Amino acid sequence: EMVERVAKASGLKKVPKAMISYLGIPNAFAYGNFLSGYKVAVTRGLIENLPREEVEAVVAHEIGHIKHRDVEVMMIISILPALIYWLGRILMYSGFFSSGRSRDSRSTPVLAFLVGMVLIIISFLSNLIVLYISRLREYYADSNSVLTLSEGGRNLQRALARILVMSGAVSRSRARDISSATKLKALLISDPELGIGSIRTYDIDEVVEWIKSQKKISPLEIFSTHPDPAKRLRFIDRLEQETTKTKYTLLRV
Repeated sequence: EMVERVAKASGLKKVPKAMISYLGIPNAFAYGNFLSGYKVAVTRGLIENLPREEVEAVVAHEIGHIKHRDVEVMMIISILPALIYWLGRILMYSGFFSSGRSRDSRSTPVLAFLVGMVLIIISFLSNLIVLYISRLREYYADSNSVLTLSEGGRNLQRALARILVMSGAVSRSRARDISSATKLKALLISDPELGIGSIRTYDIDEVVEWIKSQKKISPLEIFSTHPDPAKRLRFIDRLEQETTKTKYTLLRV
């Protein structure tokens, strides 16, 4: 019922199938394609630990991925770095093992080896671009919660904060759940490895404000599939402010 309501509010013609994953950590993901049908999955940990309005905001985020066709986009662009990498490896190995066979044309194996090295470097750089696009698509999906639901932005912030806190706690007690989720982390609403280790308050709004106040952004974010949590929550704030200004301007007109 929730998935159907949010899907219609988001403008989807076909309602994704609702699924439940029995992972203990709180999280969610969207998968599928236009041929087999789309699915929105929420984990048992999410349903059991988040209020209904926050679960709804998470569902709106995942439906945003489907609306923007992120599943297909990320699958297609992720193939290119892998193809370049394997082509580079083939050329490197062929150049290396052929170098001692033909003394008359040594330049050809050396050239193949060098081209292979260049292709592997290109594959690494192109993979960074893929990760950047993945982080960008997370922002786009977040915007669907803000633009579709009443109080969607605030509820999504609270949901993300709870997921971060609980993922940090789970990482110490349920290593198996974290290991399973990490294999799927490109699909998840939040990277389970980014959990908050300890927090002094149990007030979720204070947790949200504490996360937003973190100014130091790790340079390792360029290797992440998800945006830095502080940047992400501040983005939701800015989007809500812009949306409110737009609505106010339209009312005045």
